Amino acid sequence: MARKAPTDDPGDENLRVGPAKDWAAGVPAVTVAMRDAVNQMGVKRSAETLLRLNQKKGFDCPGCAWPEADKRHIAEFCENGAKAVAEEATLRRITPEFFAEHSVAELAERSGYWLGQQGRLTTPMLLDAGAEHYRPVTWDEAFGLIADELRGLDSPDEAVFYTSGRTSNEAAFLYQTFVRAFGTNNLPDCSNMCHESSGSALTETLGVGKGSVSLADLGKADLILVVGQNPGTNHPRMLSALEKAKRGGTRITAVNPLPEAGLLRFKNPQNPSGVVGHGTPLADRFLQIKVGGDLALFRAFGKLLLEAEDAAPGTVLDHSFIDTFTHGFDDYAKAARATDWPEILDATGLTREEIQAAFEEVRDSKRLIVCWAMGLTQHKHAVPTIREVVNVLLLGGHVGRPGAGVCPVRGHSNVQGDRTMGIYEKPKDAFLDAMSAEFGVPMPREHGFDTVDAIRAMRDGRAKVFFAMGGNFVAATPDTDVTEAALRGTALTVQVSTKLNRSHVVPGRRALILPTLGRTETDQQGGQEQFVTVEDSMGLVHASRGRLAPASEALLSEVAIIARLAGTVLGPEHPVPWEELAADYDRIRDRIERVIPGFEQFNTRVRRGSGFALPHAPRDSRTFPTTTGKANFTANEFEAPTVPEGRLLLQTIRSHDQYNTTIYGLDDRYRGIHAGRRVVFVNPDDLKALGIRDAAMVDLVSEWTDGTERRAPEFRVVAYDTARGCAAAYFPETNVLVPLDSTAEISNTPTSKAIVVRLEAAL
Repeated sequence: MARKAPTDDPGDENLRVGPAKDWAAGVPAVTVAMRDAVNQMGVKRSAETLLRLNQKKGFDCPGCAWPEADKRHIAEFCENGAKAVAEEATLRRITPEFFAEHSVAELAERSGYWLGQQGRLTTPMLLDAGAEHYRPVTWDEAFGLIADELRGLDSPDEAVFYTSGRTSNEAAFLYQTFVRAFGTNNLPDCSNMCHESSGSALTETLGVGKGSVSLADLGKADLILVVGQNPGTNHPRMLSALEKAKRGGTRITAVNPLPEAGLLRFKNPQNPSGVVGHGTPLADRFLQIKVGGDLALFRAFGKLLLEAEDAAPGTVLDHSFIDTFTHGFDDYAKAARATDWPEILDATGLTREEIQAAFEEVRDSKRLIVCWAMGLTQHKHAVPTIREVVNVLLLGGHVGRPGAGVCPVRGHSNVQGDRTMGIYEKPKDAFLDAMSAEFGVPMPREHGFDTVDAIRAMRDGRAKVFFAMGGNFVAATPDTDVTEAALRGTALTVQVSTKLNRSHVVPGRRALILPTLGRTETDQQGGQEQFVTVEDSMGLVHASRGRLAPASEALLSEVAIIARLAGTVLGPEHPVPWEELAADYDRIRDRIERVIPGFEQFNTRVRRGSGFALPHAPRDSRTFPTTTGKANFTANEFEAPTVPEGRLLLQTIRSHDQYNTTIYGLDDRYRGIHAGRRVVFVNPDDLKALGIRDAAMVDLVSEWTDGTERRAPEFRVVAYDTARGCAAAYFPETNVLVPLDSTAEISNTPTSKAIVVRLEAAL
């Protein structure tokens, strides 16, 4: 029986602010997870679903991409993973009657939280040109409409094909095959907005744009630096791995403008000490750095390492590694030595003593891992910052050694796999050659649009069809007003989705909603049950098998949607056997095996135990497929944000009741926020200097070097222990503050972590 969805849309009128916590998880995490699961799924369905989550014969969590160990706990999930599954496996349903009752204009006034709480989409829906309500259509009608629109374009490059990180390997591979067979490389994806900077920096310096460490490596490290990351909210299962490492003797340093509860102390609900005890303090050291000061910190570490080597030659740097495996050391060393301490201290907001103490642990570590997330990747100087991280690791030979390496922690559960499968707007010729040879179809060579360029193209009328394979494009992207206007200017928008979100109510002239199966649901094709595969944040590929009955008999899998659309658009004589591939996912995996290196014996290996690890040359053999054939030191220009007097540097963050753009609830209990989201966290000393009282209502006004401003109204000020001169607020509410053209150098990632703002009294 369908469960009732909320009819009211709570705002922030009941917002309460309490004390922030200095620990994460524990009994409250279990209580909240079970409450949300039962509320959405009921008791029996919750039990049978959660016990299959992240199990070897179960389904992969639709939330984060943190890997599982070979030995699994009976409850192999976190609080936010349980919330993600509950919202997908909910008993709430959105039927055609819902859309008949609610106009698009009315739905557009609702919050993202309310939209997401309405339940699962069940029927293909069409918004006709000029219509006020979506109406149901058949799948054939939907595919025919899309095909007519695509075939009517002057060029395939007038279509944009977006991908969310939740899409499986099989769907992603087939999707990019269709898009390229259609004739374009316009394949933007959510990586463009999060870890694109990581990929850019790591590809240049190490030759592989992925992390180099395994889960086991964390337990072998002497020191782990967790930089610009909040695992307690964004990757909670990482806390268990850090706890295990800590108990084995690993030291942990947290580098963050905000003290994050999970890194302060972790109460593991799977252990007695996490239920009734004090828990495990994780971070041995907390460097409360200014927003955007990380490049300066790692430059300081490099400078100090070089000076320590000068003082005791042959005892600090790994000269054997540097001489054999690296390129560019002299230029880097010259740049690092020339950096002045006043600019380092000003950029980081740290004292010389704090940096010195942290450096000594870096110097003394034989096995060093640096983990990071979007706190590093969403700055104008994000790519140089990550290059500086690599520089420090190369000085100590911390690549290709057990217990050492780079660890960019990805978000969505298969965002890394999507890129491996070819979801990329700038494909390499070798990949396109392999695709052409496999399918007998010429592949387009001109680079396509990434996410920011796709928005620009729609804004300027150069892109007329927008197709999204999952995700919530409107809420995930910057410059909200510009993005929404760009989408509304298209001829057709298509959203392949499991649930309702903001993107469905920002339509083009015509709009389609195509409901699809979720991870939790069985997928029957060709008379047999199918499974899909995903790649986690550490390059392990494993199977995912849904077990629940589909939310509606009308649902199609993502693979089936792509295959039927491709067949309709490209015609029955097309060389790619779309129907044959969709009828048996093993056939898709056979094609992947022949196109993408590392997937040898794909169907055999993925059926074994926990799956298999993809090759990583720097980790596996200390070989570096870069332009020089070696790991590259880089001499980066020293950069850090500058903030005028009376202004603050704002970073956007997630609430604990949130995953990416999905709002599970209105609480952020680790930061003491309840029943609301429009808050801005500011250091009490900054509030005093600005003459603003705690709990005041303010507008956030962003200021940009071209003289433009953007405003996000009515935020409650919360006095909070953040770094001086810095502030923080939740996205997507603050996406409106980030101009489309404010992006990171090289990666073109929006600069959501470095927004100069002033606080004005709300009217």
